[in-house]
Amino acid sequence: MKSRLGQNNSLKAKVRAVAVLLLATTLVLACTTVPPPAKENSDWAHQREQLQNFDSWELRGRVNVRYDNESHTPSINWLQQNVDYRIRLWGTLNVGSTLIVGSPDNVTLENSGETRSASSPEELILGQLGYELPLSQLNYWIKGLPSPDSEFQLSFNELNQLTTIEQADWTINLSDMRQYGPISLPRDVVLTRPRNGIRLRFFRLSWTADELTEE
Repeated sequence: MKSRLGQNNSLKAKVRAVAVLLLATTLVLACTTVPPPAKENSDWAHQREQLQNFDSWELRGRVNVRYDNESHTPSINWLQQNVDYRIRLWGTLNVGSTLIVGSPDNVTLENSGETRSASSPEELILGQLGYELPLSQLNYWIKGLPSPDSEFQLSFNELNQLTTIEQADWTINLSDMRQYGPISLPRDVVLTRPRNGIRLRFFRLSWTADELTEE
C-alpha cells in the first residue's frame, strides 16, 4: 500500500512539474510577441516594382514641422488616388484645420475660411502656411520610393532595406518598416534640408488600402 501511495505521489509531482514548465514557456512566448517588422533580406528591385504600382492609399499619423525657429506638430490624414490627393492637417498648426486638394495641374488650399489656388503646391503652401512641403516628390518619398523626376542616391542597411534617399537637396530617412503583404512601408519618415534648416518628421504612420493587409 505504501509503495503504491509513493508511486502515486511521485506521478503527481511529475505532472505538476510538467504543467509548471508549460505555463512558464507560454508566458515567455506571450511576452516576446511583437508586431512584425519588414521582411529581412528583401529584394529592392521587387520592392520598387511593388511601390511603383502602389498609387492609391490612405495615410494617418502626425507630422512635426521645424522651420524658421518654430515647431508645430499637427495630425495628418492623406488620401492619395493615383495622381490626385487630399491632405488634411489639424491640431497645433495655425488655427483650425488646413485642407490641401490637388492634381498635377492645380492645387487648392483651404485655411481659416479662405481658399487659395495655384499650379504649384510648394509655392501655395509656402505662401499660406509659411514653410516648405515638397508635395511633388513627397508622395513617392513617404512610401520609400525615390521620385522619378531627378537624380538620387540610395542607402541600404545590412538587410538590404532602403534607409535613406538623397534627392533634390533633401535627405529622407526611413525607419520602423512594417510589412503589409508583399510591401514594406515606413511608420517614421524624416525629411531634412540643411540649406534652410527645415525638418519634417512624419511619425506614427498608419497605412490603409484595398490591397494592404498588415501581417
